[in-house]
Formats: sequence, C-alpha cells, structure tokens
Amino acid sequence: MTVEQKRPLSNLQLELLKLYSTDVSDNQLLEIKKLLADYFSQQIDEDLTALWNKNEWDERTIEEWRNERLRTPY
Repeated sequence: MTVEQKRPLSNLQLELLKLYSTDVSDNQLLEIKKLLADYFSQQIDEDLTALWNKNEWDERTIEEWRNERLRTPY
C-alpha cells in the first residue's frame, strides 16, 4: 500500500464522492468544475490580499522582488 492510499479522504473529497452518485451531463460537469475553480481562485485572492495588507507590501516591494538575484553563484 502506498502512502497516498493510507491517507484518509478530506471532507471535500467525501462531499464530491456523494456527488459522483448522481449522473450529470458533460455540460453540468464543466459548470461544477468552473464553480470549484472560481471558489478556490477567490479564496487565494482573499488570502493574498490579506498577506499583502499584513506585510504592508506596495509597488516598491514588487520592484525590489523583480531585481532580486536569488540564484546561487557558482
């Protein structure tokens, strides 16, 4: 048994499994996938906004990141 087979299913996976018992059309499936993608995209956007505000980042920060050289010199 692999490590991934030993992991319990998440609450999201369990809920989606319930949905699998319902036969949906290909169009409905695409709509559901878009809903999920939009939801997680919104969550990421909210988390990044909170992080941005917490760290008081601004355009200057982005410019500093752009000019950083993080590669290890050899």
